[in-house]
Amino acid sequence: MDGCQRYRFSVTRQTSDRAVLRCLRALCQWAEEYPKKQIGRGGTGDSRWRTSGGQLTLRFTSPEFRARFILEASRLLPGHWQMVAKNDNDPTTRQRM
Repeated sequence: MDGCQRYRFSVTRQTSDRAVLRCLRALCQWAEEYPKKQIGRGGTGDSRWRTSGGQLTLRFTSPEFRARFILEASRLLPGHWQMVAKNDNDPTTRQRM
């Protein structure tokens, strides 16, 4: 299984605050323990976030890492984002070739 396929436990969040976007991306890397932690936040840059109406989808290698992320985001950033969706079979796609 390649690295992208391992990152299949997703959570989609909505925020209108660019600083919160950056915090959520950093928390994604903090919560994940698999090597190449940046894969989980792939495709969540500012331009894609703007074109998606403020949504970002972050991915994790396990539901436990995703739960850790949700818990900490709820504790640190209450009221600054909304949960849109969770999916247990949403592998990321390669961002760079």
